Amino acid sequence: MWNRCVVLFALGTALWAAPEYAGEVRPILERRCVGCHRAGEIGPMPLATYAQIKPWAKAIRQAVARGSMPPWHADPAKSVAFHNDRSLTAAERKTLLDWVDAGAPEGKAFVAGPQLALATGWHLGKPDLIVRVPRYAIPEQGTIQYTFLVTPTDLPEAKWIAAAEWKIDQRSRVHHINAFVRPKGSSYVSDAPPGEFFVASKASRGARRPDEREADRRELLLGYEPGYRPLAWGTGRAKLLPKSADIVFEIHYTANGKAAVDESELGIYFAKEAPRERVLTITPADSAFAIPPGDAHFASSTGATLKRDLTLLSMQPHMHLRGKSYRISARYPDGRVENLIDVPRYDFNWQTTYFLAEPKKLPKGTVLECLAHFDNSPNNRFNPDPSQTVRWGDQSWEEMNIGFMEVVFPLGVDPDVVTLSGTTRPGSATR
Repeated sequence: MWNRCVVLFALGTALWAAPEYAGEVRPILERRCVGCHRAGEIGPMPLATYAQIKPWAKAIRQAVARGSMPPWHADPAKSVAFHNDRSLTAAERKTLLDWVDAGAPEGKAFVAGPQLALATGWHLGKPDLIVRVPRYAIPEQGTIQYTFLVTPTDLPEAKWIAAAEWKIDQRSRVHHINAFVRPKGSSYVSDAPPGEFFVASKASRGARRPDEREADRRELLLGYEPGYRPLAWGTGRAKLLPKSADIVFEIHYTANGKAAVDESELGIYFAKEAPRERVLTITPADSAFAIPPGDAHFASSTGATLKRDLTLLSMQPHMHLRGKSYRISARYPDGRVENLIDVPRYDFNWQTTYFLAEPKKLPKGTVLECLAHFDNSPNNRFNPDPSQTVRWGDQSWEEMNIGFMEVVFPLGVDPDVVTLSGTTRPGSATR
């Protein structure tokens, strides 16, 4: 009997082969990790080749075992499914752990194909229009105010934008960049000189004529923040770039001890034909909060009520360094409440835009409710100063509560589609 057991054990060991980089491991890393861990991206080390990966094998094991990498913060048990979910499956997790435990073998040498060779360029292909930041000198230290750059498009006719993509130059120094579409005649930062960097006053940023609707003032085209990954809005969907509109960059740089020059770019992809649906970004926000010193679980809420049937395409919670958790839910006209996304451990360094796997149809009268919690206690290791009362502000040591959401509706429908609750007017929030 003993001999039989030894034989069976040896047979089982022979049949099991450790995962190899060239076999099961490489596709997992390319699918989940290489998008951020490669030259020019946010990952602190490149992981595009075996030679680059091997020294980090134990660190990869620790991150995978903890669940900290790849970064994905939506709780799957309390959220809808997402198209861009980058979390590991149980099988992928086991493969990576087994691979490291076996000594991280390479297996048969692998030659990188064209997909990785193209990875340093535009993810979505060659843009139809590139809008550039014209060499902004970032100082080595100090507080840098929000900087605006107005770029006229001078388009002779309206165009539909099927997708847009950022190519960020100085990622370690870019807190965020927002690109807004500003229709001709808009009151939004109307005193900003075209083509020049400009620090707008609070009055200029909040300017609005009494009869000016948000659709005639500005529309968020695309935002960049740490954790950003480009995705198109889908077949038949697009955002509007009106005739003679401007692209307004709202840029927030942060100094990190070394001076640099930023030359980031925005790539725009025009629709080849008129879309069936228009995509619009809504920004419910609470700007009237005051977080008391030491409060470890301060709540702030805001929301949006739908004026017509809409389809929800994506969501992105936005807070700063004291951000603790974020939840967006839908309260339907019949009283039913559905959690759409629950982020129990918000991470300022990975601000993901969550694209729904199946866009959610929402009936008129639905309220999209955003609930944010902040940790202003000494236990928050990212807290700049737990002794301070914290209010809304641009800088990372201040705070924000914005629930960015992209919604879709049929072409030709009035874009005044929601009423925002809280203390800000529609679209008045900025990162």
